[in-house]
Amino acid sequence: MATRFKLDPQAQALLDLGRQRGAPTLSSQPPPQAREAYRKSRLPTQPKAPTAVVIRELSVAGPGGDVPVREYRPTALQQVLPALVFFHGGGWVLGDRDTHDVVCRMLCVQSGCAVYSVDYRLAPEHRFPAAFDDACAAVFALSARATELFIDPTRLAVGGDSAGGNLATAAALALRDAHVPKLAAQLLVYPVTDMCAQGGSYEDCASGYALSAADMHYFRDHYMADPTHHTDWRVSPLRAASLAGLPPALVVTAGYDPLRDEGRHYADRLAHEGVSVQHVCFERQMHGFLGMGGVIDEANLAVRLCADWLRHQLS
Repeated sequence: MATRFKLDPQAQALLDLGRQRGAPTLSSQPPPQAREAYRKSRLPTQPKAPTAVVIRELSVAGPGGDVPVREYRPTALQQVLPALVFFHGGGWVLGDRDTHDVVCRMLCVQSGCAVYSVDYRLAPEHRFPAAFDDACAAVFALSARATELFIDPTRLAVGGDSAGGNLATAAALALRDAHVPKLAAQLLVYPVTDMCAQGGSYEDCASGYALSAADMHYFRDHYMADPTHHTDWRVSPLRAASLAGLPPALVVTAGYDPLRDEGRHYADRLAHEGVSVQHVCFERQMHGFLGMGGVIDEANLAVRLCADWLRHQLS
């Protein structure tokens, strides 16, 4: 094992409980059942939801129709705020606004930013590049509606966890090349950056933790109909020709995660190409821990870290 730290006892206790209950792996279930299992598994692990948040349900126009978006604001609607466009994790197959509601509330309250949680289209019903297209459309549309939404388009960030982190940084690449809008930051929590990743943490953490290598192959195969697309920068941003000119980034990884190494490699490459980047690895944690603050104390520290970084970056 590359990491020299033991798994957090709270994370280990959660894994042990799942094994005792005989919970099936996500990759052993068809997508509809896996989605329901994913929703149910998140509920008991989340911390108490902050209530001092103003919430609205919105939608933006996307290439496949309207894309639902949930808006979170820590203050009255009339105050102009910086904003984070957030994409939930779930391997492009699972998750929605509700599965990541508590995390978005926490980021909103603790950062002082408006947060927009995007319900992009899911695979396999909508394969690549549907989620990517929705992500780009959402950022562009929200920026264009900045005056109406009382957000500052010069202080606009993208972010997400896992597959959502993948969508955030892929959208950042696309918007960099389109020259509009100009993003101020990207928050990437254990992001997928290379669909062709193998060895290293994919072997170290292949099984026994919250996300397995088999789960990642399941997600990849549902999202990508054509294996030749695995090297496409829209799904493997680590393979983009250039990362220069991207907005400053915070990359958060977990020590017991198949995605650990590709997240670190992405942060290293950002730095090498002149992008301001900070990389923090929670060595004792596993994939998905950010939303588990009800049972894993360190998750709440990670959310605070992300929120404080956003507050500083967008101030």
